[in-house]
Amino acid sequence: MHLPGYYEFCCRVKTISGHSALEKIPGALETLGAKKPMIITDKGVQGAGLIKVLNGAMKGSRVKVGAVYDSVPPDSDIKVVHTLAKLYRDKGCDALIAVGGGSVLDTAKGTNILVSLGGDDLMHYAGAGAVKRKLKPMIAVPTTSGTGSEMTLVAVIADYERNLKLPFVSYFLLPDIAILDPRMTKTLPPAITAFTAMDAMTHAIEAYTCLAKNPLSDSAALIAIQLISQNVLNVIKNPGDMEGRLALANASALGGIAFSNSMVGMVHAIGHATGGACHVPHGVCMSIYLPYGLEYNMHRNGHLTAELLYPLAGARVYQATPRRERAEKAVAIIRRLNQDLHDATNKRHARSLKEVFDRDGKQMVTKDKLPLIAEKATGDASQFYNPEDLDFKDFMFVLEAAYEGVPLDRRKVKKG
Repeated sequence: MHLPGYYEFCCRVKTISGHSALEKIPGALETLGAKKPMIITDKGVQGAGLIKVLNGAMKGSRVKVGAVYDSVPPDSDIKVVHTLAKLYRDKGCDALIAVGGGSVLDTAKGTNILVSLGGDDLMHYAGAGAVKRKLKPMIAVPTTSGTGSEMTLVAVIADYERNLKLPFVSYFLLPDIAILDPRMTKTLPPAITAFTAMDAMTHAIEAYTCLAKNPLSDSAALIAIQLISQNVLNVIKNPGDMEGRLALANASALGGIAFSNSMVGMVHAIGHATGGACHVPHGVCMSIYLPYGLEYNMHRNGHLTAELLYPLAGARVYQATPRRERAEKAVAIIRRLNQDLHDATNKRHARSLKEVFDRDGKQMVTKDKLPLIAEKATGDASQFYNPEDLDFKDFMFVLEAAYEGVPLDRRKVKKG
């Protein structure tokens, strides 16, 4: 076991998990001293009827919803944060309930910064450590099982005028309470279930294999990997598998706990860049890049990748695989899982960059965009926790393989 000489670990989010967890929200708000929350969500969640489920769970309580905003875009937007802060103040709200995926939760975190600390420009709080005191009460209700944002101290919010995604990092961004209720993911389409689960898988795997790992984040990461491996295909093939959905919701939260306390590496660096340059959903990027990240770093941390085989495939496969082959086997199983998800979603789960299409069937990542992605990735902070250094040429090397969907030629990996 890797035991660093020094590390910090913090997860102070109260977690309420179960098939009727939503019904606990009124009592949870009361303990936080709040009674007039603003609900933040998106059109997809609203259209799926999930806000009705939430309101039904709060019916008969003393909670009076102050405002509902249901137009958060797929990528969080700093302009939306400014609009929400004004709405919160105008309606006299005293808490936030974020219901949605990572964009909604990150947008709510950004809104909470402004309504708690004052001001009208979120840019003033960008970066690490700029938020220095407790914020308004916030409850996070994830409707995907991927981002783990309900457990993280990070919000990533886009500034489209500058074509950037801005990170906000502070322990005060941790929500007060996370509600994990499988009813909130029941209507999630198969392709989104697939890539959000692989997003959580990537959080856990990079948390376990990158430089800032520690024993506490390891424990969360390994259980998250096992829960996803055992449940994601079953849930896609059997959408009514509520036990499996609850397992994925817990895996997502555990992945969030893990990476929030150990950080991530090159998969996230290149994924952030791809999202910024081509607007590819984050989970899609993670699915594609995850095996490449493990291959690129294998000369540095192959022993850790080998250990992933146990939660990915179980004790029998782990014991039957020679020690020297376990790392390669772990990568092969992740590629096999991506293939199985591709098949189970009627080919909507992308295995390579050239397979990523928007709703109109247009290819989202073209070859001429690869240099722009590589350039943006060199400026992403996640790469600093990667076991091996990367520069523009290294990112291009990975991108060209990921575009075609072919394994990385590890003989050409720079060994710094």
